[in-house]
Amino acid sequence: MLKKIIIKRIRENGPMPFKDFMQEALYHPGCGYYMSKETMPFGREGDFFTASHLHPAFGASIGRQIEQMWMIMGRPSPFYIIEFGPGRALMAGDMLRYLKNTEFFACLSYVIIEANPAMAALQRQGLKDFSETKISWAARADELSPVCGCILSNELLDAFPVHLVQMENGALKQVWVGSDGDNLIEILVEPSKEIISYVEEFDIDMLRDSTAKAAIQSGYRTEINLAVRDWLKDCAAILREGFILTIDYGFPAWKYYHPARTRGTLVCYHRHKTSENPYEHIGQQDITAHVNFSAVSKWGQPHGFSPVGYASQGQFLISLGIDELLSQISLDENYQFEAIKIKRLIVPDGMGETHKVMVQYKGTAAANIPQLRGFTIRNQLADLGL
Repeated sequence: MLKKIIIKRIRENGPMPFKDFMQEALYHPGCGYYMSKETMPFGREGDFFTASHLHPAFGASIGRQIEQMWMIMGRPSPFYIIEFGPGRALMAGDMLRYLKNTEFFACLSYVIIEANPAMAALQRQGLKDFSETKISWAARADELSPVCGCILSNELLDAFPVHLVQMENGALKQVWVGSDGDNLIEILVEPSKEIISYVEEFDIDMLRDSTAKAAIQSGYRTEINLAVRDWLKDCAAILREGFILTIDYGFPAWKYYHPARTRGTLVCYHRHKTSENPYEHIGQQDITAHVNFSAVSKWGQPHGFSPVGYASQGQFLISLGIDELLSQISLDENYQFEAIKIKRLIVPDGMGETHKVMVQYKGTAAANIPQLRGFTIRNQLADLGL
């Protein structure tokens, strides 16, 4: 169904940048992967897991970090946690249950930004233990007025539509999507000015310098996510003072665009199976790409967001005492089984290393922000190369 809609659009308007194809595949109203009533992608019966599916201690740990942010800001009331695209909102529920018996809870208002009405209904069902005065919903960021608090996202930025670029005979090309009958095909065109500007901004020598290009084989492919810049602009509009806490899988720019990463990071998820083919199961599979955290840091600064910390998820959670939280909120008599779930969140060969945590701050106290607890083991801001 969605494939036919996309082909019809191409026939009427001509080929589209890959970013526009990905936008349709994921966010077409009613048919896109994240907008369909039928697609509920999370959990054992869905297409993938997120960290919040593994153990409530994950949400409790994030709550502990945000509580410290509230204290740093002078305990304002109200303090808003604004979460973008929380899936089934498991992290929100776990966080609120952990914070329920704290002083912070009385000052806390939780806002969920969810564009899919069917998903929002599931979130309301899962969070029914909390009153409507504690949690509210919005379909778009521009529905909110500026507040003090923390903007939170977990595996959000990786789902933003990306541009694809490819090296071909020593020249950088941009991938567009066209049609050949009932099939979608890729077309290589000259890169847009904004793509060239991005390559210059992040000093990606192999995509910019002619001598470096010669060493890159034809077919080298990678992604460029410009939607992050627009998202940070939205964050600046709704956050008068406070923090952005971003959890996602990604790298600094220098590691993202390493010559050895010849196929980039684009991957598709369908029923817990992965592929690199975005042109199958259109509207029924997730399409993601890793995050360039150097861009998140750099693009936030013109909007007043100073980078505070950057670390692997494992280091972040251990710094927050996730082992201690496990003993407090363990839901299973088999402690070892619970510990195995926690291990998947923190070990270097799993989510503990692939997923990163970044915190940015906007406000008058930017020069005097004390070390956040989540970065006490290690703060890798210097790795961003900015």
